[in-house]
Amino acid sequence: MKYILVTGGVISGIGKGIIASSVGTLLKSCGLHVTAIKIDPYINIDAGTFSPYEHGEVFVLDDGGEVDLDLGNYERFLDIRLTRDNNLTTGKIYQSVINKERRGDYLGKTVQVVPHITDAIQEWVMKQARVSVDDDGVEPQVCVIELGGTVGDIESMPFIEAFRQFQFKVKRENFCNIHVSLVPQPGATGEQKTKPTQNSVRELRGLGLSPDLIMCRCSTPLETAVKEKISMFCHVEPTQVICVHDVSSIYRVPLLLEDQGVVGFFCQRLDLPVEMRARKMLTKWKEMSERSDRLLENVSIALVGKYTKLSDSYASVIKALEHSALAINHKLKVKYIDSADLEATTLQDDPVKYHEAWQKLCSSDGVLVPGGFGVRGTEGKIQAISWARKQKKPFLGVCLGMQLAVCEFARNVLGWQDANSTEFDPESKHPVVIDMPEHNPGQMGGTMRLGKRRTIFKSSNSILRKLYGDVEYVDERHRHRFEVNPDLKHHFEDKGLNFVGQDVEGERMEVIELEDHVYFVGVQYHPEFTSRPIKPSPPYFGLLLAAAGKLQGYLLKGCRLSPRDTYSDRSGSSSPDSEISELKFPCVSKD
Repeated sequence: MKYILVTGGVISGIGKGIIASSVGTLLKSCGLHVTAIKIDPYINIDAGTFSPYEHGEVFVLDDGGEVDLDLGNYERFLDIRLTRDNNLTTGKIYQSVINKERRGDYLGKTVQVVPHITDAIQEWVMKQARVSVDDDGVEPQVCVIELGGTVGDIESMPFIEAFRQFQFKVKRENFCNIHVSLVPQPGATGEQKTKPTQNSVRELRGLGLSPDLIMCRCSTPLETAVKEKISMFCHVEPTQVICVHDVSSIYRVPLLLEDQGVVGFFCQRLDLPVEMRARKMLTKWKEMSERSDRLLENVSIALVGKYTKLSDSYASVIKALEHSALAINHKLKVKYIDSADLEATTLQDDPVKYHEAWQKLCSSDGVLVPGGFGVRGTEGKIQAISWARKQKKPFLGVCLGMQLAVCEFARNVLGWQDANSTEFDPESKHPVVIDMPEHNPGQMGGTMRLGKRRTIFKSSNSILRKLYGDVEYVDERHRHRFEVNPDLKHHFEDKGLNFVGQDVEGERMEVIELEDHVYFVGVQYHPEFTSRPIKPSPPYFGLLLAAAGKLQGYLLKGCRLSPRDTYSDRSGSSSPDSEISELKFPCVSKD
């Protein structure tokens, strides 16, 4: 097993996740099986109780693990399925060590950070690195480990010390360290400054880890003199200083690394068993990035949410929209609308903001209401849903978005004025959305309906069923505490709001579709978590097709895209063995 540790310096949020994913992608394109582990030094057990403004969205895995959004990047880039143990936190490590101590496993010894905590970290990494993440069940050959935060943080010290010991435990030829650092370019002088990188590397080396590659994040390509200076002061060859400048699309990052000989370096440094041939998978990435730069037609989607000040709060949603827009050859424009701005109270307090929000909504091609928690902004979301339903605008509601679509329909079509979710109004006479039996109100963390669950399609002419390829059921990831009240189902279906997808027992409503509407769909699950660049998620794909006016044509052709939109076969698949047959990228002309 080969281990590649990615650390970060100077500032957090520098792009370690994308760089770790890109390194994994390059190695996977060489035919290797790659897995990834994300270490978060915070004391929370998992990311489930975070506000999206803290660390961005909470990503949900097949096994119900609520994890850092970087695991979403790993899954999308590497096309793998991770588990909750691929996200390691200080909380998990201390919890496991304290449990051992209570059981008496340490035989009366004093339990200390070194060796007990550091040993537990190493054991966790070695055990998790061997867990298969591909559908074929093969044990991975390379494990990319991303250490969150910044070198020098107090909270990440035990992890740095664990990896200092680890490099000797697994031998030098099986371990290498990438350090991601910032090379700022102050506006006054415009020159690239290396001092932050020098200080960051000095600190890392002082803690016993010496970087093999220094990846410099900068706004413009690194000048040769700057590269040489970093090489001289940081104890590496100039070829080991890699420039990762800002690019038009994240799909270009693996190509940027490959152009600078990163694969060759790993092959020689870690003695990897790969042949240096032209790689089919990277051709696909190249086509994807070139295609995203060449798009001419625009499609705009209004994202009506409550965490719109930080785009990372909806990272997977944005990615799912991008994947779908790319598949139909359109450039995506997301209009972020804070749902509270659509409410009548904003009209009184700040009329300019109110009218600007409505102007954004009315000028978009489609409306998306994503998941969320808490009562703030829900009335604004209901207003947006009502507008989309009456104006026949393409609409997709995800999780809370679907529940509010049911509330809106109950109020405005069934005439139940006080219809609401018991989450927001426990006293409502028409509780159309209720909490689930497994919901435990006393405990917040890990008490939701989480992870992969099956949805059975009850109708053969459902639009969503056709978009999924006319299957009888789908397995998608969930994260919710409340659900549509099944006792009131017939009232909605009598008026044309059909529950076309239900769970295996037929008790939980999973998918809604409105009759006589171009695309009015709600899903209780989160389809964005399984969207891939070359295989977009069907609910989002349907929204984009409808917003671009192509949905009916697509359904009439038996769910086939026109030749201009389809992908070429020549570029190979996104995983070493399997060929992706669903969607193919168009061949890039050689002239």
